[in-house]
Amino acid sequence: MERSLRAARGATYVYFVLCGTLMGAWVVHIPAIEDRVGISHATLGGLLVLLGLGAFIGMQAAGPLTDRLGARVVVPAGGVLCGATLVLPGLARDPWTLAGALLVFGFCNGCLDVSMNAHAVHVEKAYGRPVMSGFHATFSVGGVLAALLAAGAAGAGLNPAAGMAAMGAAGIVISLASARALLPATPAPAESPAPAPGGESPVPAGEAGTAPASKAAATTGRVWLLAVLALMVMLCEGAANDWSALHLKDVLGAPAGTAAFAYGTFAAAMTLGRLLADRFAARFGSRAILRHGAATAAVGITLVALGPWTWAAFTGWALFGLGLSGCVPQLFSAAGHADPAAAGANVSRVAGLGYVGMLAGPAVIGWLTHLVALNHAFVLLTLLCVTTAVGARVLRTDPDPDPAPEGEMATVAP
Repeated sequence: MERSLRAARGATYVYFVLCGTLMGAWVVHIPAIEDRVGISHATLGGLLVLLGLGAFIGMQAAGPLTDRLGARVVVPAGGVLCGATLVLPGLARDPWTLAGALLVFGFCNGCLDVSMNAHAVHVEKAYGRPVMSGFHATFSVGGVLAALLAAGAAGAGLNPAAGMAAMGAAGIVISLASARALLPATPAPAESPAPAPGGESPVPAGEAGTAPASKAAATTGRVWLLAVLALMVMLCEGAANDWSALHLKDVLGAPAGTAAFAYGTFAAAMTLGRLLADRFAARFGSRAILRHGAATAAVGITLVALGPWTWAAFTGWALFGLGLSGCVPQLFSAAGHADPAAAGANVSRVAGLGYVGMLAGPAVIGWLTHLVALNHAFVLLTLLCVTTAVGARVLRTDPDPDPAPEGEMATVAP
């Protein structure tokens, strides 16, 4: 059984890398596709909303399906669909076909994203210790891999459609090959508690159904609080993705080559933080990771907003990425563990609202620049990080929120 769990963990890593690679394949080809379709940056920005809308719809559809059919069915199906539709944006020849392609690809990517995160929750539960952040770190590795593959395809003279088709085909093969290692679906728990010894009901007369209903309502409310925190954290992450390089270039006057390293610094710090976050979560608990991580991010983005020096900006973006790195994995994990029988649905709520924040971040900062300078607009991100640190109390305090029973998978080696 330990071998099968290790295989399931390895397969989960594969799907996270795959998801990051397929999404990264679209991202790195954006300039070429934009030129081919003949659209402006403003039009592209509007079309990207459709990508996000499709992802949001896919997340809401895949979450309950994963709970019902099991990750072994939905995760590889999401991977196959995502790989098959990757080529569509590369084939688009006008804004309308690109809009449809992004909507469909976004939907498939959202299906893969939520289903693999729901499966990651079950793997973490079986291990009895935090492993979620490590999965999210490999998603970032997928983005790097996509950039390397795209560079190789361009060097070989392949056009975007051919390169994306090849990567999508490889994604289909990998999805199907990794499916058998995933954990099987677990049977849903009984809806009513078993009778107590002597035939008496464990729920007092007149209260049958009240306690389960109130518990379900409390769980749902807690999940939506986690979703709001995810929205704030991922809004900060989205803002960094689009505005970090422009901050160094436009506010601090750094050369374009130097400014480009701002996002690289943020992304590298985030990847490093996610590689380390699981160990700290196991020792100090998820609440500590979220609280201190958000506080660190608040310090970092404040340094970016107020510091007049390039070195201060790089330091600030590094602290911002390091602080945010462990936040989203803890929120996804907490949502999944809130009710393991509905892990997919709960993760879809948190991921869906978080994705809205990711898309809204660049737009919100852009709107604020009509009122204040770009660096001063970052103060909003400081406020969101502080609010997240305060709201971290919604997470459990224990380092191991849902340990495996003694003698089971909690002793599996890394």
